[in-house]
Amino acid sequence: MSNMERWCGGCVLVLSCLLQTFSAYSDFYTSIGQMTDLLYTEKDLVTSLKNYIMVEEMKLKQVKQWAEKMDTLSATATQDPEGFLGHPVNAFKLMKRLNTEWGNLENLVLKDSAEGFISNLTLQRQHFPTDEDQTGAAKALLRLQDTYRLDTNTISTGDLPGVTHKSLMTVEDCFELGKIAYSEVDYYHTELWMEQALKQLEEGEESTVDKVTVLDYLSYAIYQQGDLGRALELTKKLLRIDPDHQRANGNLKYFEFQLIKQRKAQPSDASKKKAFKEPVPERKMYEMLCRGEGVKMTNRRQSRLFCRYYTNNGNPSYLLSPAKQEDEWDRPYIVRYHDIISHSEIEKIKELALPKLKRATVHDPLTGKLTTALYRVSKSAWLTGYDHPMIDQINQRIEDLTGLEMDTAEELQVANYGVGGQYEPHFDFGRKDEPDAFKELGTGNRVATWLFYMSDVAAGGATVFPDVGAAVWPKKGTAVFWYNLFPSGEGDYSTRHAACPVLVGNKWVSNKWIHERGQEFRRPCGLTEIA
Repeated sequence: MSNMERWCGGCVLVLSCLLQTFSAYSDFYTSIGQMTDLLYTEKDLVTSLKNYIMVEEMKLKQVKQWAEKMDTLSATATQDPEGFLGHPVNAFKLMKRLNTEWGNLENLVLKDSAEGFISNLTLQRQHFPTDEDQTGAAKALLRLQDTYRLDTNTISTGDLPGVTHKSLMTVEDCFELGKIAYSEVDYYHTELWMEQALKQLEEGEESTVDKVTVLDYLSYAIYQQGDLGRALELTKKLLRIDPDHQRANGNLKYFEFQLIKQRKAQPSDASKKKAFKEPVPERKMYEMLCRGEGVKMTNRRQSRLFCRYYTNNGNPSYLLSPAKQEDEWDRPYIVRYHDIISHSEIEKIKELALPKLKRATVHDPLTGKLTTALYRVSKSAWLTGYDHPMIDQINQRIEDLTGLEMDTAEELQVANYGVGGQYEPHFDFGRKDEPDAFKELGTGNRVATWLFYMSDVAAGGATVFPDVGAAVWPKKGTAVFWYNLFPSGEGDYSTRHAACPVLVGNKWVSNKWIHERGQEFRRPCGLTEIA
């Protein structure tokens, strides 16, 4: 057997073993924690590629250039995988590289006799991110752009707050993002990103994407948004570069005709402005709070919030070492516990949860069953004392501090948010129009929520309450607690909350949903609806 044959056979064996590590993963973009495996996979592919180049360097000059580029990137990324993927552009580009660009490389190598390398790459690609992952990562970037009001140049140059791994977007990256928006019939974002691609081309950046292609998409996207004059101007610009462009010539005549028709039409009377101030829509308030705007806490109310050492009426576990409790909000009453979970406990929880992470689900109000949803972008796992005795200790800690029964609570849910990970406004409790929301548990409604923050987040990732204008920011080692139900059992609708998109960083949380059953003597019923 030749050295080449031994090398190829060894690579196949090693890569096959690596595939078993994440063969069950799906929806990569919904969890930064699981995406780190892809960085190591990509690094292994680069190593394989470089070995192949040593054998056929003269024939594979273009491939060698690619490998050197990937080698540099992988070396940097694997020094701090979670930090690197905390930058949403790095995560998007990882999806794009593995889903699209490595496939392009495969086609190039197939032109030569490279059976060993191709078999390895083909084997790996069976478990690569899919079009859904690439589209999901792209949509996450667009969501971050809207929520945090970021312009395309800020994202393209990587100038995001709190970044440690700055990454630039190429013309191809911007063009791909615009194309994905176009395929989703999102002409607004198509325009933004095609304009950015055109800007970088006009600044002299070399690219395989040409101005004609970009202008073709851009002019049509602008036409679809009703700006005929600008669409016509861009079409003329395209034709100055390529006078024989068939579609542009057709569009030119059509746009000119429509523009003349539009100018002849009588403008409608402008509608009068309403004299009253309209309420802020929930979506707008949610995004404002995510940016740190619109918080409704007055100075007077703020003066009534305090910090204290807390023993929960002399609980023996906290007599000698009281918990540090801080009032975060008054209505609904939200408290934060500081230094309530240690770094070693957090790492153990993450270690236990990582192999179990699956796409997070929500309760379907119509069926009462769990299902995935576009408005919840994360992966979650459920842990019990059977996984590790430490989980029972954490559950006991929550019981000691809240005074609530944990035997009827749900298991500890651990969540890791993906690229632009979020959970849009929702209630934790079941409403009256959802009588079967937790029927299968047999433990009543969710009376309270306990939420551990297991990581700091460089930018974004707040927990916000749009109805009351509250925002709670992640701080590693802390936990927040609030009641979802009044003592009467009626739902507190002011607890409607959301997890803001993670702009930069990696967000890990774990939560405990506490149910009504078992609380009869621990939190007696009130005599009025909201008491």
